[in-house]
Amino acid sequence: MSLHGKNKTVSNVFLLTIIFLLIELLDEMIDGVRGAAWPLIRNDLQLDYIQVGMLLTIPNIVSSIIEPLAGIWGDIGQRRKLILGGGVAFATALLLISLSHNFPLLLVGFILFYPASGCFVSLSQATLMDIEPTNHEQNMARWEFAGSVGNVIGPLILAVAVALNQSWRSAFFLLAVLTVCLLGIVWKHRRAFATISAHSDQATQDLRKGVINAFNALKKPKVVLWLILLQFSDLMLDILGGFLALYFVDSVGANNTQASFAVAVWLGFGLLGDFLLIPLLERIRGLSYLRLSAAIVLCLYPAFLLIPNINVKLLILGLLGLFNAGWYSILQGQLYKVMPGQSGTVMTLNNLFGLVGGLIPLGLGLVAQHYGLQNTMWLLFVAPVTLLIGVRVSKNLP
Repeated sequence: MSLHGKNKTVSNVFLLTIIFLLIELLDEMIDGVRGAAWPLIRNDLQLDYIQVGMLLTIPNIVSSIIEPLAGIWGDIGQRRKLILGGGVAFATALLLISLSHNFPLLLVGFILFYPASGCFVSLSQATLMDIEPTNHEQNMARWEFAGSVGNVIGPLILAVAVALNQSWRSAFFLLAVLTVCLLGIVWKHRRAFATISAHSDQATQDLRKGVINAFNALKKPKVVLWLILLQFSDLMLDILGGFLALYFVDSVGANNTQASFAVAVWLGFGLLGDFLLIPLLERIRGLSYLRLSAAIVLCLYPAFLLIPNINVKLLILGLLGLFNAGWYSILQGQLYKVMPGQSGTVMTLNNLFGLVGGLIPLGLGLVAQHYGLQNTMWLLFVAPVTLLIGVRVSKNLP
C-alpha cells in the first residue's frame, strides 16, 4: 500500500471511530432519558410493574431473535447497509415513542427500537473493534466512556424538558431529530467504509457458513464464559439503572426530582469511572481491575440497600457507579479477543444469550409486583458474586 493509501486509511479509521462513538453517545442519551423518565411514563400511562417489565423484556426478546442474523450478515459483507438501515429504523422508533399515548403504541415503539439499535449501534461497535483489532479493551473503554457521557446528558435533557413545561414525549422527539442529523453524517461519509478492509475479507462467505461459524464458536469454553458473565454483569449495570428511579420513588420515598438526581449521581460517577478506566487499562490488566471492582461492589451494594438515609444512599450509589465502570467494556473486550475477525458473530452470540438474559427484567417485575421492589433489589447482588467466580474460573480455561 502506498504512503497516500496508508494515510487515507488512517484518516478513515479516525473518522469512523468518531462517528461510531457519536452513535454510542446518542444511544446512551436515549437510555438516560428513558431511565429517568420511567416514573413520568408510568404515571402518565398508568402502568403497573408487570407492564414496565414487559416494556423492558418483550422488545429485548424480539431483538434477540432478529439481531443474530444481522450480526452474521454484517460478517459477510452487508455491514454498511445494515448500519444505515438500522439508523432509519432507530429514528422511526423514537418518533413512535414520542407519539405514544397508550401502552400498546409505546410497546410497538420499543419493539422497533431494540433491533434498530442492534443494527445501528451494535454493528458500529463491531466495526470499531475490527478497524483496530489490537486495541479491543482500550477502544471498548472509549466506547463505554462515550456512552456514559450520553447517559449523563440524557436525564439533563429530560430535566430541561420538564422545566420548560414539556413532557417526556418532547425529549424523545428531540432525540429523534438528533438521530436524523447523525444519520446524515453517516450517509455523507459512507464511502469511508470502502477503505476499511478489516471485515471485508469475510464478504465471500454465505449465510449458512456464517451460522455454522457462530455455533462452532460456542465450543470454546472462554467464549461461553464471557457471554454468561456479560449477562450477569448487566444486573448491576443497565438493569439496576432501569429500576433505579422507581426504587427511589417507591421504596425510599423520594419525589420525582430526587429520583432524577439519584439517576444523575449514578450516571455521573459512572462517567468518571469510565474516563479514569481509559488510562488505567494502559497500565494494568483488565481482568485484574474487574476482580478488584467486583469485590468492592460486593461490599457496597448491601450497604446501599440497608442504610435508610437518602443522602448516604446517594453517596454509596455514586461509589457503585464509579467501581462498576468498566465491567461491560472489559468483558466485551475479552470476548472480541477470543473471537478475532468475527465481530459480527460476537453480536450474534450476545443476542442468543440475550434471549435468556432478556427475561430478567420481566422476572424482576413479577417479583416486585408480589414481594415489593425493596426485596427484589436484593436479587441484583448475584452480579458481583458471579463475576468474582467467573474471573477465577477463566484462568483455568483454554
